Amino acid sequence: MSEKYKITAFASRPDERVSFDLFEEKLNLDIKHVSSQLSLDVVEQAKGSVGVTVLGNCDCSKPVLEELSKMGIKFLASRSAGYNNIDVEAAKSLGIQISNAQYSPNCVADFAIMLALMLNRKVVTVLKRNVANDFSLPGVQGHEMKNMTVGVIGTGRIGQAVIKNYSGFGCKILGYDLYENEEMKNYITYVDLDYLLENSDIITLHTPLFDSTYHMINKDSIAKMKKGVKIINTARGELIDTDALIEGLKSRHIGAAGLDVLESEKGIFHTDCRMKGMYNEQIAILKAFDNVVLTNHVAFYTDQAVEDMVYCGLNSLYQFITTGTADFEIK
Repeated sequence: MSEKYKITAFASRPDERVSFDLFEEKLNLDIKHVSSQLSLDVVEQAKGSVGVTVLGNCDCSKPVLEELSKMGIKFLASRSAGYNNIDVEAAKSLGIQISNAQYSPNCVADFAIMLALMLNRKVVTVLKRNVANDFSLPGVQGHEMKNMTVGVIGTGRIGQAVIKNYSGFGCKILGYDLYENEEMKNYITYVDLDYLLENSDIITLHTPLFDSTYHMINKDSIAKMKKGVKIINTARGELIDTDALIEGLKSRHIGAAGLDVLESEKGIFHTDCRMKGMYNEQIAILKAFDNVVLTNHVAFYTDQAVEDMVYCGLNSLYQFITTGTADFEIK
C-alpha cells in the first residue's frame, strides 16, 4: 500500500473516533487528533500534515490560515455545514482549498419539530411545576399543531425535511426562499417574507448565515409578526438579533421561542462551563423565561449525522489530495 496521507483533525471529539478510525483505514489516511479547537495557540499541531479538518467552532480567520499556509497546508475541510467561521477570501488568496460538509437533514429537522411541539404544549412550565409536585392545569393549556400556520424560512435540504415533517400534522405551511423548489410546492405555498412574517403562528429558520441574512429577525421584522408568534431557530444564532428577541418576549409580542443556537454561543456551547464562572447576560435572561426552550447547539447531534460529518471532512481531504477538487468544495 502507498504511503498514507497525513492530516490533522482539530476539535476531534471522542464520539467521532469510531467514524474517524473507520474512514482512516478506508481512505488511506494517517490522522493526528487534536482535541482543542483550531486557533493561533494550537495551529502548530498541524505541522507535517497535507490538510486539516475542523468543526464550525474552530478559528479559521486570516491569521490562522496564514500560519497553515506557511506550513505548506493547502487543504482545509470542515466537518460542519456552516462555514461562516472560515475567511473564504483569505483562503482563496493563500491558495488553500476549502470544503464544508453535508449530513442527514433529519437530525435538525426532527429537533426543530420537537422544539415547536414543546412550545405548543408549554412543556418547560409543566416540567418546572412537576419538580415542585405542582400538577395543576391552569396556565399549561396548549395548542394543536393542525391549527397552526407555519412559516418556513429557507427551503434547502433541512428546510425540505422540516416541511415534510410538518405536513404530517395537517397544518398550513408557508415558505420563503430566494430559490423556490418545485417539489415543495406540493406541500407549501411560497410567499414573500413580509407575508410570512405577518401570517405565521410558528416561524422556523433554516437559512444559511450570509451578510444578507444577518439579524433578519430584528426589531422591525418582529413588529410585523402576529402577536403570540413562536420562533424556532436551529440554523445559526446570528440570524436573530437576540436583544430584539428578548424585548419581544418581555412585551409578550413573541409568545415563545425555541433556540438551539445563539449569536453569543461561541466559547460556551459545547463546553463544560460549571467551573469557569461563565456569565452571559443573554443566556441568563433567556433561561429565566418559562416560554423559552434553550438548548446548546445539539440539533445536529445524532449518530448518523456525526458519521456523515466525519466522512465528508475526511473524504473531501482525500479528494483534494488525489484529484485536486472535492464534491463539497467552496469556490
